[in-house]
Amino acid sequence: MSKVYFKRYEGNDTSVLSELAKEMLIQLVEKDGAKLEQNVPIKVHFGEKGNKTFIPASSYDGIIDYLEATNRETSFIETNVLYRGSRTTRDNHLALAKEHGFTRKPIIIADGDMGEAVHEVVIDQEYFKSVKLGAAFDDYKQIIVMSHFKGHGLAGFGGALKQLAMGFASRSGKMAQHSRMVPTVKASNCISCGVCVKKCDVDAITITDVAHIDGDKCIGCAGCIAVCPVGAIRNDWGAANFREKITEYAYGAQLNKSHLYISFMTNITKDCDCVGEEMHPVAKNFGVLASLDPVALDTACIDLLQNEEHVDLFDNGRDSLVHAKHINFGERYELVTL
Repeated sequence: MSKVYFKRYEGNDTSVLSELAKEMLIQLVEKDGAKLEQNVPIKVHFGEKGNKTFIPASSYDGIIDYLEATNRETSFIETNVLYRGSRTTRDNHLALAKEHGFTRKPIIIADGDMGEAVHEVVIDQEYFKSVKLGAAFDDYKQIIVMSHFKGHGLAGFGGALKQLAMGFASRSGKMAQHSRMVPTVKASNCISCGVCVKKCDVDAITITDVAHIDGDKCIGCAGCIAVCPVGAIRNDWGAANFREKITEYAYGAQLNKSHLYISFMTNITKDCDCVGEEMHPVAKNFGVLASLDPVALDTACIDLLQNEEHVDLFDNGRDSLVHAKHINFGERYELVTL
């Protein structure tokens, strides 16, 4: 049975949240005996431009303070997003991260300039034989995975599993989770400039009057989406078994690693931090939770939310937890209130 540690705090003071996160890391390392590696990046989400409820940079100060005090090296680590936005390419992603205050430590964009840097991990599961992660994650034995528990339109909720799955995946890995996605071209927007043709490594794009993508050749890297100067190339966000696929990608992201997991249950919004607009919380704040088991951590978060708010909010997200049990990923949990 996995222990999930919980410190209740219903406020929004980032200095308090920072100290609580630090306390959770100390609990895992100094009291539970988890070994802390010498170089430990912090997996974060920088928040989309226009979003106001992502976890702010100052909330990570306590974690950084502890790592510095114990002579560890650290950095912020993240991957580019699949959709067109302020975090589609490395340069834009870095600019937004700094605009949002993530300046205290170096930033690693794990999948390169446009999501092309990929490390493949064999998992031999039901939906995937292997998963495609950002290449830089392979450089580290351990990541401190910091998550914001909140809603998500397709996943049900976003927490530790989604942070591992989408957060660690390369652009092609993100597309794979969205199930056989082949980008489409909006003909009225296409200017036939040929930039996408030059970007495509498998010759899946041709231009007659407008660009055309051959679904049989396309490997789903989504590079064309990133480089299109007029936003004519788009995704179809339909996804079969999306929540189960998230679970398998999360499994691959932690395989043979010793990650540590800390989740903030504050500013719980209906949609995720990738939504570039101001949103309002749909539940009270709970505080900070931590575990060595991401499945146990997410289960504890959804249980706390539903039991105390007396709602079935985000309930479809439990599909990911059911599939985790099916593939023997994660254990039952014991909630330990500090």
